[in-house]
Amino acid sequence: MATLLDVDVAGGFLTVRASGAAAAKAALSGGATGTTTPEHIQLLVGCAVAGGVPGNGTALRFPDCALHVLPDVVMLTVAEARLTVGFGELKPLMFQPVPVDAALHAVFSAAVAHVLAAAHALDPHGLSHHLLGLAELVLRSALRAELERVDSLVARRREALDYMREHLADPTLSADRVAEALFISRRRLYQLFDDGQGVSERIRGLRIDRAKALLADPAKAARGIGEIAKDCGFVSAAHFSRTFRQVVGQTPSEFRNR
Repeated sequence: MATLLDVDVAGGFLTVRASGAAAAKAALSGGATGTTTPEHIQLLVGCAVAGGVPGNGTALRFPDCALHVLPDVVMLTVAEARLTVGFGELKPLMFQPVPVDAALHAVFSAAVAHVLAAAHALDPHGLSHHLLGLAELVLRSALRAELERVDSLVARRREALDYMREHLADPTLSADRVAEALFISRRRLYQLFDDGQGVSERIRGLRIDRAKALLADPAKAARGIGEIAKDCGFVSAAHFSRTFRQVVGQTPSEFRNR
């Protein structure tokens, strides 16, 4: 199992890992869960604990969980079998830094500080249950927030694509126009599409898709190439033909005849 000393977790972020990373990744990618579910889940939170800790950190260990605290990072390790949230459900949090809500961050930091301050006077069995509950709280809260963020991202991406499709015939359609229509920054617009394809390239792809549909429609057979180019937002038939051939490998006329 990886140690706390080999990670760099930014403040306010959570990283969830698993013992046996190769097996965990196999499970997340569709491997046999019966043999790849990890024994332990690690929650690493970038935070400073009130009261401070020694430079080399401090630790509390129990049969089903362990708490390791460094000045800027806390790692809570729990037995996967003791969690009520299934390993498969944790996929949105696994192996990547996830922002932690300020309220959850404050609760977690305070809880860890209180545990460290009072551990000597607390029943070990009860403290172990307390840490397991703390892990559940962090995982479920972070998972809910991440799913809501992803849902919001998907909705905004859909809005952007809908706007592009509705305005494809406008030759001036651009990333700036889309961002302005959605009341977001150009940078935020590009963040909605994380597949490496630029907004301008995506608009061009949507125009080509519409052109292909029009060219393949027998009901539009009488329409000229120039008319279709205009309907798809190209500034001229020549520009349309060059772009179409570059993307499809055929001229519009060759595609239609086929």
